Amino acid sequence: MTILATFVVVIAGFAALSHSSPVEARAPVGVSNAKSSLRLIYQNNLNVTDDQNHIGAIILDPVPQANAAAACATVNEKLLSKAALQKYEDDFNHALSYQDYAKYDDSEQGYYIENGVVSVGNRVSYSSASGSRKDLPVLCTQSANNGSSQAGPINGSQITVAAADNTFVGYRNQKSFRFLGIPYADTPQRFHYTSIYSKKGQTMQATAYGSDCAQGGSGSEDCLFLNIQTPYIPRAGSKKQLRPVLFWIHGGGFTDGTGKDPLFDGGNLASKEDLVVVTINYRLSTLGFLAIPGTVIKGNFGIADQVVALDWVIANIASFGGDPEKITIAGSSAGAGSVRVHMGSPEAIGKFQGAIAMSNLGGGVTLGLNGDYGTTYSSYYTIEQSYKVAGQQIFTAVGCNSTEMATQIECLKQVPASKIVSSKTVARYVVQDGKYVNTPQLILSTRNASTAHIPVIFGVTRDDGSSFSTYPKTAISNHTKGLQIALGINSTWAQLVIDSKLFPLTNTGNLTLDSFNVSQRIATDKTFRCIDQATVVAGTTTHAFQKAYYYQFERTIDGYDPNNLGQPANDNPENPYFRFHGAETPWIMGTLSRAREPQDLWSVQLSTSYFASFVRTYDPNPDRTYLGQRGYDKVVEGVEKHGQWKEVDAGRRAGDEIRLLDWPSRNAGFVDVEQCAWLGYPLDYYLQGGS
Repeated sequence: MTILATFVVVIAGFAALSHSSPVEARAPVGVSNAKSSLRLIYQNNLNVTDDQNHIGAIILDPVPQANAAAACATVNEKLLSKAALQKYEDDFNHALSYQDYAKYDDSEQGYYIENGVVSVGNRVSYSSASGSRKDLPVLCTQSANNGSSQAGPINGSQITVAAADNTFVGYRNQKSFRFLGIPYADTPQRFHYTSIYSKKGQTMQATAYGSDCAQGGSGSEDCLFLNIQTPYIPRAGSKKQLRPVLFWIHGGGFTDGTGKDPLFDGGNLASKEDLVVVTINYRLSTLGFLAIPGTVIKGNFGIADQVVALDWVIANIASFGGDPEKITIAGSSAGAGSVRVHMGSPEAIGKFQGAIAMSNLGGGVTLGLNGDYGTTYSSYYTIEQSYKVAGQQIFTAVGCNSTEMATQIECLKQVPASKIVSSKTVARYVVQDGKYVNTPQLILSTRNASTAHIPVIFGVTRDDGSSFSTYPKTAISNHTKGLQIALGINSTWAQLVIDSKLFPLTNTGNLTLDSFNVSQRIATDKTFRCIDQATVVAGTTTHAFQKAYYYQFERTIDGYDPNNLGQPANDNPENPYFRFHGAETPWIMGTLSRAREPQDLWSVQLSTSYFASFVRTYDPNPDRTYLGQRGYDKVVEGVEKHGQWKEVDAGRRAGDEIRLLDWPSRNAGFVDVEQCAWLGYPLDYYLQGGS
């Protein structure tokens, strides 16, 4: 991990601080970017086994040659040597060529290095330029070489930045500048909305993650922290050359999850694609979503937390190199549900410019069920409806059994958080509270002021439903029984599925597995695919969305596996099943920890370029010149050989409406259109007033 040394001027008596108890007023600490911006360059191919074969560097602002060595010393580094540049010449040729392409520097004019100048025209070249008084940017060593997201700071690696009238001490690793556990909101009072962090004049350690929000018996109520990974720290007070921002909202069913999950770590994406990545915590379970009719407890506390985090980012991200006017919100599962909420929230619209919803849940009442797990992520309960399914049951479970509501509420406020979030029944429902959410669902039937008119990406993992179907604990003897167990339906509906002939049984000789695979396809359609395909069709037909793109991940690894199917169920890239829910995250964030074959790595390189391009330009098709300058040859191959990812055009229906993400990726028509119509979710579902 490369960890940037500080310009820090450490004041006597300064001590490390915990996240929940930052130092109050202290003597000011010198900031690392007082006299220069800092750029961390690293030629990141996303191959974690190859990190040891690459080095990075730090670029500082132009100074005369006589001052170059001293400039590097301020970050506890030295001028980069010619020998190091020559050893890693291909890396630096691409990294420095990109600086020129992005107009950060004129790389032909060169950079000061040890005993000379390095410049890049067609290739890297060197000269002595002894005694030059010309101001040139400075190329310093980058001695923090541990690329793991889990490695903390090393001596001399800290970087200190002022923001929000406070000072944050972060660090660098091999991939990015890292600021972890930043409090974005005041510590919340239970069942109250919070506000942007208000304490000033503090120096806070941002070198370790803050506490997770209370969940499953762990975590804390003092948990509203965010994390920043960035390749660039501008000079203090400067707003030049700010990078686009990816604002990531974790999933977990609104009952668990954390912004510190290694799968979401933004360091790889920040370095590979020159973006700023922000991940957040927000209140979960009953503490985040309890709503009680006739009281001030109106729910959506977790959603409100996300909006406050956005407010903090807009106000302060420029100090960390991010552009507050170029924010794309993104998330998977409940994170995608959050994105969908914000796209229709009066409190959030206008605070972001693009949106990516990955495996958003929808669905509804089908197949004879009284309800569906996915329904509430896209169709929102009233407060009364939420309380009916998760109200008195919660009070009873924790022993707050008074006949007076006010007494029950006061009792609940005294119950330990761990007991509340561990109860058999918890509140996890987004509700129509009248402020953050004021419609039953995202309005797509017309272009309207209630829906963010922005570019969007929606999509699913091919077998999302395999994580939400029940695999029989014992072998089954007939398909009807298998469908009943896996989907929780009765024999009549199971027979209707069979009679429809829309979900044929593939015979592999293992009826239990074959029947489950039919069930997971139905679950994928019903809970994910149909609703999300219908979303982009409606949003593009009515122009509720500025434009839309749609994908389906065909290649994944690992993922959410509650049936403990494990390997080899989903570990064979040629296996036609078990692209589990949540398994696509490494293909977005570049966090793949192992590759089963070269195509795994190539597809990750390609897909991260697609999504990063959307964050930069709101078009997932990366610029060819950009790719060439960065040396991303495999991405160039994937783009040139297999065509453009096309916008959804609901009126054209040319059979290329979606992108199947794999190696190679390709375009195709919408999936299971007839099956979705049979399940009650035709492509024009929202245009017909579906809910």
